[in-house]
Amino acid sequence: MKPISQEDKTILLETLQKRFEKHPDRHPNVQWSEILERLEANDEKLATLLQMERSEGEPDVVGSRTEEGTFIFMDSSPESPKGRRSVCYDRAALNSRKEHKPKNSAMDLCSEMGIEMLSEEDYRYLQKFGKFDLKTSSWVATPSPIRNLGGALFCDRRYNQVFLYHNGAESYYAARGVRGKVEV
Repeated sequence: MKPISQEDKTILLETLQKRFEKHPDRHPNVQWSEILERLEANDEKLATLLQMERSEGEPDVVGSRTEEGTFIFMDSSPESPKGRRSVCYDRAALNSRKEHKPKNSAMDLCSEMGIEMLSEEDYRYLQKFGKFDLKTSSWVATPSPIRNLGGALFCDRRYNQVFLYHNGAESYYAARGVRGKVEV
């Protein structure tokens, strides 16, 4: 990943602060100054957050690990990030497609960006802070026994409920993307 420029850093920090202040329910008892201190000390994580922002993930703080002193950012865009849609699940699924291959896979995007794909538990946790993926869906980390049989899992929110589904890992749809998280 390419280093973050001072200009991008300044703009990103302003964007993250505005989002942080707009959604205080996502991070009660957390002060922006604490987060800013962690962010300013870690250009690598800032570069990751910039990639999340540029792919329209709208990263925001949704938790912390007090023992480690870290903050958890997750994609909080209302719908699956636009810049990370139309992807199959992983590289093996991408390689298995004979024709009409998507440009990338969800797992590869996460790796390239330095984020972790949300688990089903993470996805359900995120939904406590709003109603996400009302029109789209997001791949979630799939247990090996399911993936070894060719499947992959995804989630969305419909009828005021969060649903977990399965699909062939090689499938991809314009409305399915991938959400991620990063600890700073």
